[in-house]
Amino acid sequence: MRYACLMSGIFSRPNNKQINDTDGPVLNDDKCVHFLQWALPRLHLNWTGYRKVRAQVCKRIARRMSELGQSDIDAYRIYLQHDSCEWGVLEECCRVTISRFYRDRRFFEFLSEDVLPALARRARQRGDSVIRCWSAGCASGEEAYSLSLLWHMVLMRQFPGMELWLVASDIDGVLIQRAVTACYPFSSLKELPGVWRDDAFLRTDGEYCLREAYRNGPVFRREDILSASFEKPLDFILCRNLVFTYFDLEKQKAALDMFKANLAVRGALAIGAHESLPEGENGMIRWHARMPVFYKRTQKGQEGRCSE
Repeated sequence: MRYACLMSGIFSRPNNKQINDTDGPVLNDDKCVHFLQWALPRLHLNWTGYRKVRAQVCKRIARRMSELGQSDIDAYRIYLQHDSCEWGVLEECCRVTISRFYRDRRFFEFLSEDVLPALARRARQRGDSVIRCWSAGCASGEEAYSLSLLWHMVLMRQFPGMELWLVASDIDGVLIQRAVTACYPFSSLKELPGVWRDDAFLRTDGEYCLREAYRNGPVFRREDILSASFEKPLDFILCRNLVFTYFDLEKQKAALDMFKANLAVRGALAIGAHESLPEGENGMIRWHARMPVFYKRTQKGQEGRCSE
């Protein structure tokens, strides 16, 4: 039976560079780094993206070793070489789940002031009343709900009759269930504008739970990014701090091809502030020099202004 790796939050790296798990093995940081540098490329994942978040991953691996009765990381490496199914378990342990509402205020202000209004105008020009969006790799729903709140709190009044259609997906079913439940600690909401937080959330048992009126915005589904497909072209894809951080180059290119296949012409793709698209001709044009948003190229020589 395929084991579901425990995903219990974000862990800080201890000062002594030892990653402990209660009643389990101790992973020396150097040994864990060496293991990840060996294992991640075999999962089409990029070690560079994991350097600062490895404590979270190493702690999960320590738990898995304890479950298997493995005494050290070298024994687990041998186990992987003899059990191909275990690679799927390890891949689950390598999923990074760091997310917050309204993460990077300037980015969301840029969406509010430039990107989403432009997409709404284009939708109207084509005779449509819907902006079609996808939050890819949505984790527990923080960014998907942030986008939905942005639309309801700011843009819905500017574009009466226009609807934001939003699908949010993640490969992890536990995270999707958390998103559907829509209850979060204050630390997840601290960057959200206070007025929005007070209007959209109820405080219940020490958590902040999204009111029903706002919870019904995104449609959540469990899905691998690389297998996603949509009946109609998308206007906007939000995929920050995932594909272009943790995937290797081959997998990044495959994901980008899939994004472009699902985007409408001049539809937009937003990635993380410290991410970049694969080099070379990729059919995408940066929306603004200082913002990690790109739009899908039209025919050569007909790009025009992205905000038109």
